[in-house]
Amino acid sequence: MEFSATQQDAGDGKPGATATFPYDRMTVERFREAFPKARWREDLGAWFVPGTRAEQRLTKWMGREWSGVLAYADQRGRDAFTFEPITSPYLELADELLVRTPYSRTVIAALREVPWARWDPALKVWRVPFRSFEALSRRWPAIETAARLAEPEERRKREESRRATPAHADRRAEAAERRRNRYPVPEDAPPPLNRVLMTHMGCMVFDAVTGELAEPATVARFYPGVAAGTATLIWASGRRPSHAELVQAWPARTQPAPAELARGWWQPTIEVLREERRKAASLERARETRRARRGVASSSEQSS
Repeated sequence: MEFSATQQDAGDGKPGATATFPYDRMTVERFREAFPKARWREDLGAWFVPGTRAEQRLTKWMGREWSGVLAYADQRGRDAFTFEPITSPYLELADELLVRTPYSRTVIAALREVPWARWDPALKVWRVPFRSFEALSRRWPAIETAARLAEPEERRKREESRRATPAHADRRAEAAERRRNRYPVPEDAPPPLNRVLMTHMGCMVFDAVTGELAEPATVARFYPGVAAGTATLIWASGRRPSHAELVQAWPARTQPAPAELARGWWQPTIEVLREERRKAASLERARETRRARRGVASSSEQSS
């Protein structure tokens, strides 16, 4: 619900202003009493008030009217809550409705859709005025369900259930393999060292070819894109390139050939480099933020 006033002319050069507000019979009657010369303009979808000071007069009247409308809407909301209250451990009754739940993105998204709802960082609650009770009650089943799912005990149960699945074991094994910072390459086609190259695992900079034989089972499980044919696969050690290295990398003019894809490494195109640069920049900003926070925390501990 909102009021607005805009300077306008009547189309015949006469000065005036237009007023728009949600339709309510009592509000229209009070408006007509305050502005007897106002006329509804179908072409503008608004009330037109003539006069050189029409906008100032409308703004002043709407300021008074708005406060009254909000007070009336709050009272209606209180009455509705008294008649059919929301009983929930996540809702507290004060001068406003206070919503306190465990962190949940679903809850936050739902409350952001409630008019006038706002976050109180001091109390760590969402404040919802009674005028928004109807909007809150429509969304409350979804809010309460999401809040219950966000409880620590429920999260723990879901985590335990997730850990018991074969997919979780596969992800842990894959993460362990990634931490070894290695990649299979053909013995007869080793990659150039200290250059930004594209692989089936993303951009990498190889710093050494160890010569250690890559186990066929490991390659098949974690590196299915690498197929060297009759050549022997050996391990090469590498790392993710920095943003600066990605910026300086020279792009390929054409897409990689099937043979390059099969051997597992190739020169990246400009489109690939742009995306990798974006990811690297985001990752480096996140690291700097964490480092700065740790520095502030350390300084606070030393000062205390």
